[in-house]
Amino acid sequence: MGILIRSVDALMCDGIKNCSIYIENGEIAGIDKVPENFVAERVISGEGKLLIPGLINAHTHSYMTVFRNSADDIAFTDWLFKKILPMEDKLVPGDLYWGVLLACMEMIRTGTTSFLDMYIFVDETAQAAEDAGMRAVLSRGLTGGKDDVEGGKRRLDEALKEIAKWKGHDRISFMLAPHAPYTCDEGYLREVAACANHIGVGIHTHLAESRDEIATIAKNYGCTPAELMERAGIFKNHTAAAHCVYMTDNDIDILKRNDVSVVTNPLSNMKLGNGFAPVPRFLEKGLNVALGTDGAASSNSLNMFRAMSFLALIHKGVNESATAVSAAETLKIATENGAKALGLEKTTGKIAEGYRADVVLLNKRFPSMQPENDPVAALSYSVDGTETDMVIIDGKIVYESGQFKTIDAEKVYWNVEKICKRF
Repeated sequence: MGILIRSVDALMCDGIKNCSIYIENGEIAGIDKVPENFVAERVISGEGKLLIPGLINAHTHSYMTVFRNSADDIAFTDWLFKKILPMEDKLVPGDLYWGVLLACMEMIRTGTTSFLDMYIFVDETAQAAEDAGMRAVLSRGLTGGKDDVEGGKRRLDEALKEIAKWKGHDRISFMLAPHAPYTCDEGYLREVAACANHIGVGIHTHLAESRDEIATIAKNYGCTPAELMERAGIFKNHTAAAHCVYMTDNDIDILKRNDVSVVTNPLSNMKLGNGFAPVPRFLEKGLNVALGTDGAASSNSLNMFRAMSFLALIHKGVNESATAVSAAETLKIATENGAKALGLEKTTGKIAEGYRADVVLLNKRFPSMQPENDPVAALSYSVDGTETDMVIIDGKIVYESGQFKTIDAEKVYWNVEKICKRF
C-alpha cells in the first residue's frame, strides 16, 4: 500500500523538517522525492500533525498486563516470589495471548511501534504481536542450573524450537533470555551464552536490579552481577541488560568494552523501591542507553511517554542538576538507542529513507502541545500519549483516530477479564 503523508512537520535526526513522506512496500521510500512508479493509495494531510519515529519499548513483560494493579506497595523480593510467581503458576496456555494483545493495544495507543519482551509461554507472544501488527524482539525467559537441570534444558529447547518456527516473519525476531544472575547459575549462563553465539542471536537479561541481587551474587560468586555475566561469556553476544541500578565503576567499564546496551526502567525501579540507575554516568561513558517500561505488574503502565517524562525528570532531581538528562537525549534513548538495543538499528528508530515505516502522527491541536515552542521538549515533558492520532508499523496503519485496525478491543477486554476472575 502506497501512503503519502503530505507536508508534515517530521522529527528527523537533524531536527524538525516540514516535508512529504512516501511510504511503499513497508518502508520510507522517499522524503520530498517521489519514488519511481509510486502510487498513493492513501494521502494523509500533515496539517496540524507532528510525525515522529515510533517509540521503542526496550524491556517489558507484555503478558503481565493481566497482573496490573494486583501486586502493589510491597518489597521487590516479596513482589516477585510471593505475588508474581504464584500468579504465573495459575496461567494456562491461551492466557498470554490475550494479555499480550492488551499490552499491544496500550503500546500502540501511546505511540510505541516496537518492543523487546521476556515471557514464559512459547508462541503466544509471537502470535499476538503478529496479529497486532507490531514489531517485536521476543525472548523466552530462561532459568536453570545444577538445581534444575531438566527444567533449564526444557526451557532452552522451547526457545530454540520457537525461534525455528517463526523464522522468516519479518516483524518478529528473537533473543535468548537468561532471566537473571540469581535465577541462573554460572554453568547455565555459560550454556545459554554459547547457544546464543552458535545460532547468532542476542541476549536479553535482568542485571543488578536490586540490593538483594548484589548481596546474593557477592555471597555465591564473590563478584558483582556484571562481573559474573562477563565471566560466563554472556556479553560476547549482543546484549540488552535491563535495569543496571547498582553498578560500580568497573561494572560500567565492563558494559562499555562489551558494547552492552543498558535498558533503564525508571517507573518499575521507583515503584519497587529499587532506586535509580546512574543514567548520567552511563551517558558520560558513552554506553548505549535505551528505555523500557518493564511489565504492567511492576510499573502499571506500558506508556513510553510516561516513562520518558520520568526519565527526563528524576535524574535532574537525584543529581540536583537541571541538565542531567535532556529532552533531546531522552527522545534518542526512546527511539534510536532502543533500536540498537533490539539489534534493529538499521531497520527502525528514525525517519530516514530505506528504514521501515514505523512512524507515529501526533495531533498538535492538544493543549499539551501548544504553543509550539519546542516539540522535542513537549515529547519529554508535556505529551502523555493521548495526542496519538495515527500509528503506522511496517507501512500499515494499525491505529487511526481512536480505532484499532488490527485488534478487536472488546474481545480482548472480555478475555482478559475472564482470566483475571479465574485468579
